[in-house]
Amino acid sequence: MMPAPAIAKSPDTYRAFKIKPADTNWFIPLLDPVADGVSFTWVVEVFAPGGATPPNTHEAAEEAFMVLRGRGVARVAGQAIPLSPGACFVVRAGEEHVVENPGPDRLYCLTVMAPDEGFAALIRNGTPWPMDEEDRAVVTGLAAGG
Repeated sequence: MMPAPAIAKSPDTYRAFKIKPADTNWFIPLLDPVADGVSFTWVVEVFAPGGATPPNTHEAAEEAFMVLRGRGVARVAGQAIPLSPGACFVVRAGEEHVVENPGPDRLYCLTVMAPDEGFAALIRNGTPWPMDEEDRAVVTGLAAGG
């Protein structure tokens, strides 16, 4: 059996989605099972000032976050974790968690979920969301290593 070909993308191909139109966070998928056939979902997750994720858990998946820009707080299984650039944390399967952005700027996290557990389909079946210059600058800076 031949191995699958390498997957290569560039920032100009990325698109953003909100799971629900009223959500205060959106996702920029980098790699996922729906578009790329991988077993995990890897996104840049963007949190608007004053926004938060709804409380959620994952049955079998672990979710890891690394802060790229901005400040916030993660609440995981009753623990408050301060978030600032370079900070990272992991949410274990079954742990309820929320990520909050008190503002005043956007919070950007590089997020991976494995196994996918339907996360990519949930994102891609959501509402397309426009990426503005700030979103593009973060993704382009990530791609450029800066």
